[in-house]
Amino acid sequence: MNGRYSRQELFPPIGKAGQEKIQNSKVAIIGAGALGSASAEMLARAGVGHITIVDRDYVEWSNLQRQQLYTERDAEEQIPKAEAAKNRLKQINSGITIASKVMDIHGMNIEAVIKGHTVIVDASDNFETRLIVNDAAVKQGIPYIYGACVGSYGLTYPVIPGQTPCLQCLIDHLPAQGMTCDTAGVISPAVQTTAAYQVTSTLKVITGNSLEAVIQSFDMWNGQHTSIHARRLLNKNCPACGKDPSFPYLNYENLTKTAVLCGRDTVQIRPASHRDLSLEEVSLHLKEAAEKIKVTPYLVSFIYENHRIVLFKDGRALIHGTNDVSTAKGIYNRIVG
Repeated sequence: MNGRYSRQELFPPIGKAGQEKIQNSKVAIIGAGALGSASAEMLARAGVGHITIVDRDYVEWSNLQRQQLYTERDAEEQIPKAEAAKNRLKQINSGITIASKVMDIHGMNIEAVIKGHTVIVDASDNFETRLIVNDAAVKQGIPYIYGACVGSYGLTYPVIPGQTPCLQCLIDHLPAQGMTCDTAGVISPAVQTTAAYQVTSTLKVITGNSLEAVIQSFDMWNGQHTSIHARRLLNKNCPACGKDPSFPYLNYENLTKTAVLCGRDTVQIRPASHRDLSLEEVSLHLKEAAEKIKVTPYLVSFIYENHRIVLFKDGRALIHGTNDVSTAKGIYNRIVG
């Protein structure tokens, strides 16, 4: 009755009927970092009736430069991001429901997390998690809005099950992975632009507006923008959306394996699939973030966040100086993506 959403309702593609759909929708946001916090705030202000925020990490000082929901107090107290986001969003819009889940997403729990949601927004920090969410989204028929950004570059793409190629179809056509915010940095305009595209796609899905299978990529610093129509990239043999889907990333056998090495204060991480990393390229990405970098034909070793790390060509890594699996996985994802 207070006209809170009046300016949104005046926008013809939404209108009052669309606003009602928005208020009756449920959106799951996987990751509460830069993209997650930006998307969550826009969706909360838009009046999405139920927002589920999933993240395993806590707020750190280095997050404050671009992760807009968090404060210095959150960093001082190391509040879990999902909880800190929930607290802030409740202050922004008390008329919606915010659910926070402090957890690590994997193939064994993702389906329960996303069940019943209208749309899934990707704000994760590594490609394996994205493929896990992609498999679950396609399997359950829930639209999934992919997004990623690093440096001044951003990329988005909407996965609409049964209509568009899924993320697995596009895997060989997306820019090479390997750079992360921890190794290449990131500026907030790239975050905001990526999140703006993701939220726009989300609102289109919710309100029943058409959404094309287009990869949007842009470089904010250099003023470049590219749109690629992806419908022709549909793979009939795709393991997620093809004619005989197996949803490989929902199977335990295909998940990243971790093992604490007995007596060595070391965690070994073995990725779900062979990654065939370029060690020279990895060492270049690490130049500003790591110390004592040494490259051989077989591995690259370095010091990162006071941990000695050995990374092999097949993506396997040894994280020395910890026996905590969650800590080791967090470090791995910040380095490799």
